Amino acid sequence: MAEIRELLDANLHQVFNNRDGAARRRAIDDLYTDDVTFSEPEGTVTGRAALDERAAALLARTPDDFEFVEDGPPYIGTSTGALAWRFGPPDAAVVRGIDVITVRDGRISELRTMLSS
Repeated sequence: MAEIRELLDANLHQVFNNRDGAARRRAIDDLYTDDVTFSEPEGTVTGRAALDERAAALLARTPDDFEFVEDGPPYIGTSTGALAWRFGPPDAAVVRGIDVITVRDGRISELRTMLSS
């Protein structure tokens, strides 16, 4: 069973920072439940394929040098975790946000992303 800290890191780097579609999909299959729910300001989707489509679409519409990096320490609960991040070119955040995950059986079952205003 993966630790919450590891899942937060993998969600950010292996999925949302990963421009290699095949590697991203392998990570999604390992990290998330079949019925994962992903909620963000653009809406909510359910399932691994839908989450993969959202991640791919985000990365496709941003410059290649944009990357997600941690913007503070992770927060860990018994079955939840949160991680603040920033996104943009190195050393220049274009957007900041926070991911909140719920973990079931060692995998992410819910991912909620909130953006700073």
